[in-house]
Amino acid sequence: MILEIKYRPALKSDLKFLLGLRVQTMNPHLIANSLPVSDEAHLQRVEYQFEHATIIEINKRAIGLLKVHRQANNIELIQIQVAPSYQGKGIGRRILNDLIKEAIESEKSITLSVLKTNQAKNLYLSVGFGSVTPTVS
Repeated sequence: MILEIKYRPALKSDLKFLLGLRVQTMNPHLIANSLPVSDEAHLQRVEYQFEHATIIEINKRAIGLLKVHRQANNIELIQIQVAPSYQGKGIGRRILNDLIKEAIESEKSITLSVLKTNQAKNLYLSVGFGSVTPTVS
């Protein structure tokens, strides 16, 4: 069965859902990197570039978050989070492939960043993203 993925703009009324989603999907990675997991820290990240946030829905049920900033020459994937009960079903891969297709068709680059310990890194690499480690000068 192919799940139909729909998107709708995120609203301030989605904040409770988005905070819960962030805790479920990000706490293990943040803890592993000694990064803050307070409600305040999560809220800051949820609200970061909120104008680019969309809710991922399946059967009219919110199951995730996608934040994409489309610029003149680049598509920046800011955040993608899929509820644990929907992970492993190909949803993230389909979303990423759609973004890659959009980038190719619009002749734009596509960028993202991910914590080294985040398992999603393997998904990003498998769909064609390269790995670049930033250097500090």
